[in-house]
Amino acid sequence: MTPTEYLAMERASEQRHEYYQGELRGVSGAGRRHNLLVTSIGAELYEQLRKRTCEVYTNAMRVKVSNTGLYAYPDVIVVCGKPQFEDEFFDTLLNPTVIIEVLSDSTEEYDRGKKFARYRKLDSLLDYLLIAQDHMHVEQFTRQQNDTWLFSEAEQTNAKITLTSIHCELVIADIYTKVKLSAQPES
Repeated sequence: MTPTEYLAMERASEQRHEYYQGELRGVSGAGRRHNLLVTSIGAELYEQLRKRTCEVYTNAMRVKVSNTGLYAYPDVIVVCGKPQFEDEFFDTLLNPTVIIEVLSDSTEEYDRGKKFARYRKLDSLLDYLLIAQDHMHVEQFTRQQNDTWLFSEAEQTNAKITLTSIHCELVIADIYTKVKLSAQPES
């Protein structure tokens, strides 16, 4: 399947698929914790960025990593400045500043490994966050001037993740507010 065929199929499909070098990977539905985290993070970032030239997208905005051929659907995306899109459909972003993935058992290895390796090819990407959904734990990878990535993590309730690339902060307790963690029974 070519990228053109993929985009035509994807735009007509009710289900989402990621694409890499002719292969499709289905994007499955997300559970309660996942959705609560995505909504919370998106809302926190939107509130901090709403009066600035940044846009926040959740779940349905596709990102293309042009030099690898990956088309993916990150959980949360922030783009600051003028968004660049692949075509006149404005549904495939080329220049994300921040990408956030909420981890699940089925995607964690991919999100940490091959997917992040491909995302790193995006010159515009400055921060990549991985969010655990069964316990409070956020991992942050920040691009440095020499194109290396600085790793940090937070898991304390009062910890803050500072996204200097977009001048925002995420407080761990705020993003996990309504999420029942593994030690807590789901209601």
